[in-house]
Amino acid sequence: MAGRGRVSGVVAGCVLLLAGLVGCGGASAQDTQTAAVQQVLDRRATAVLDGDRSAFLATEARTADTTGRLAAGAAEFDNLRALPLAAWSYRLTALHRTGDGATADAELRYRVKGYDRAPVTAARALRLTRAGGRWYVSSDEPAERANQQLWEQGAVEVVRGAHSLVLGVGQPGTLLRTYAHLADRAVPAVTRAWGSGWPGHVVVLVPRSVEGMAGLLGASASGYRGIAAVTTGEAGGTGQAPADRIIVNPDAYGLLGDLGKQVVLTHETTHVATRAHTTPATPLWLSEGYADWVGYRGSGRTPRQVAPELDRSVALGRVPAALPEDGDFAFAGEAEKLAQAYEGGWMACRMIADRWGEARLNDFYRAVGDHRKRAGAVEGAMQKVLGTTPEKFTQQWRAYLKEQLG
Repeated sequence: MAGRGRVSGVVAGCVLLLAGLVGCGGASAQDTQTAAVQQVLDRRATAVLDGDRSAFLATEARTADTTGRLAAGAAEFDNLRALPLAAWSYRLTALHRTGDGATADAELRYRVKGYDRAPVTAARALRLTRAGGRWYVSSDEPAERANQQLWEQGAVEVVRGAHSLVLGVGQPGTLLRTYAHLADRAVPAVTRAWGSGWPGHVVVLVPRSVEGMAGLLGASASGYRGIAAVTTGEAGGTGQAPADRIIVNPDAYGLLGDLGKQVVLTHETTHVATRAHTTPATPLWLSEGYADWVGYRGSGRTPRQVAPELDRSVALGRVPAALPEDGDFAFAGEAEKLAQAYEGGWMACRMIADRWGEARLNDFYRAVGDHRKRAGAVEGAMQKVLGTTPEKFTQQWRAYLKEQLG
């Protein structure tokens, strides 16, 4: 018994020592400050959702120098004020303190009311200062290599359509209403082609310029100058509720005719509709070709009108030997090669619709995406849905090009 008592005493001493080192089981100083910063971000998020400008500014450092920033403090709050939000929250992921200053990494998550079934996520880089024992936000900006958000480019104007929500910066309201009208025509057209198994509405972002478009994509403007619009899916290919955005390049889009504008917006809306079935297994000739097929469906345009680059190539006896590769769709590549890639994909999907039927085309698209991995996806779907092989399909496609073009 005496020996056990001595052991117990040693253990008790160790426990007391450890308790002293960790503050009797309490949180460390770093944990305490991390919690304090998270509370500031929580108050900031609540202020945004409540539209409470005073509460938002109460989280801002009073001495912050905002010169040169895209949007900060009152300007940031005012820019996003018109945005219809269902959710807005921050999750602090890292905190680095230096005295009464700190930098932090955080994940912003938000949903647009009535449109997003999953949150948009954005990596943020914050600077904070501590005064009077409390933390304040000095700056809240995109993390390195992260995309900008639309409100960081100016005040967001909102136009609601029957099937669309158009968010613009630096654009007249009349132009934004035109986008809403085009999107409202695109949504039913896509539903008629693809079916009703998608939300049936779209969010369209219209920045001030191509530079604004590039900022929203986290890319260089040089690669998008000739691109009228793109679609980005925050949860693309997961099968979960995606928060897609159609992002317009107003410079290039404005040069299109009426049909071209409608085709582009219908094309991009198709990407929104098919997102849950578009996976790493889906080749670009299928995803882009299908979107173009829906875009031109019912337009009355002939293959020669829709595929002028391929038409010239076939007329000269240069029939492509194979379906377009993913790399052929690079925006920074040669314009003629890019055009032929899109046209080749469209012709492939048009051929499937002509020879197997539109329902089989949809089934083929879904079957490819359901495979999840690229290897064997097209082969398996062609065998299962179309009863053919990639080799035979390519031969048929090349013959179809000669038959329809040249």
